[in-house]
Amino acid sequence: MTSSDTPHILLINPWIHDFAAYDFWARPLGLLYLGAILRRHGLKVTLIDCLDRFHPKANRSDGSDVSSKTRADGRGPYLKTRIAVPAGLNNISRHFSQYGIKPEWFMDDLTNLRHQPNLILVTSGMTYWYTGLQETIRLIRRIFPGTPVVVGGTYATLCHAHAAANIGADLVVPGQAEAKILDIVAGFTGFRPSLAFNPENMDTWPYPALDLQRNIPYVPLLTSIGCPFSCSYCASRFLNPYRKVRSPKQIVEEINYWFQQYGVINFAFYDDALLTNRKNHVQPFLESLIEEKIKVHFHTPNALHIREIDRYTAQLMYRTGFQTIRLGLETAVFENRKNLDKKVTESEFKQAIGHLKNAGFQKHQIGAYLLVGLPEQTMDSVIRSINIVKAAGITPVLAHYTPIPHTRMWGSAVNVSRYDIESEPLFTNNAIFPCRRETFSWETLTRLKHLAAG
Repeated sequence: MTSSDTPHILLINPWIHDFAAYDFWARPLGLLYLGAILRRHGLKVTLIDCLDRFHPKANRSDGSDVSSKTRADGRGPYLKTRIAVPAGLNNISRHFSQYGIKPEWFMDDLTNLRHQPNLILVTSGMTYWYTGLQETIRLIRRIFPGTPVVVGGTYATLCHAHAAANIGADLVVPGQAEAKILDIVAGFTGFRPSLAFNPENMDTWPYPALDLQRNIPYVPLLTSIGCPFSCSYCASRFLNPYRKVRSPKQIVEEINYWFQQYGVINFAFYDDALLTNRKNHVQPFLESLIEEKIKVHFHTPNALHIREIDRYTAQLMYRTGFQTIRLGLETAVFENRKNLDKKVTESEFKQAIGHLKNAGFQKHQIGAYLLVGLPEQTMDSVIRSINIVKAAGITPVLAHYTPIPHTRMWGSAVNVSRYDIESEPLFTNNAIFPCRRETFSWETLTRLKHLAAG
């Protein structure tokens, strides 16, 4: 096959439809890994990101330039366009928006592609964002009516039947796609190269194709896949049943690559269990960073397991430039947490905080996630948790609970919700607190936010 016959694969990150959205170190990492794998195997790959904060058509004259509001750590607001609130959520007194580039920009980007795509791969995020995915595919079909569209990602995995029935894709692929992607491409294009990596060995994977983006304000870093815990509210074990871990040497090489080649200094860990087996995983690569004098900043939006933070690990984290520490606490009412998880005790929590503070971290750098809106949860328990976290000298970070299919808490969520969340993923949106039997009071939420921030 000549280079002119090589299939062109178009990758698309769809819009978000929601009451609120912000780029908290959010990149379509799975899609970018697939792009890198496809390039390694000789295919042409292009990316269109509907959430692109750096789109060239954004300009200050019409108020659409959000790139100028990018923070020093790489985070920033998405462009947003007000749209109608979906049916069934009309009683929610908040504005609903499409987050990302304007539809006409997307249509122009599709029309002006240098190569006609032979296959279009679209990722998916939160289950209740699927209407943004629907709109993305609808516009793709307008420009490329005969090109096959394949959808994967989180929503495609957690709500596979719903996605297959409602999205309008030619194929909906659940689960991790690294081991499947070449077969999928072969099935639609007939192009089948020799395997040039081992899907089960992350050290053989190419670095994600972040260079397909217009700008790299930060790098999402994945050093492991999967989690040894099975918390009742989390779908990590369903999404990634088997744990895979990269070698410390390869992690350091990737960090140095993005630092040296692209000048990136902010890295956000996407691991669900970064500190697991810390003596053989985190500690060696942090020690290597110190030895090689690589000065970067690290952020942990996915939360760290508190139990794994000992004195030495805290010191390594401080010396290697961790800036944003997020701890997976979920509740500080320790006597009632057996139905949630078994990740941490009260003494372990206090010990970890002591280690982080002694290492040099300040209050504003350390935040503990507290779940709000759990089935049967009382506001008194949330207030108590906020006060316990504040008394420990760190920052409470309220995390709205999202009911997720295939989790142990899903049945309880279905039973208490005032919505039919089994049939309609839109109703699992954590902004509407779906597991409250009564309509949630925004005044109550405001009071909780003020308490957490005070």
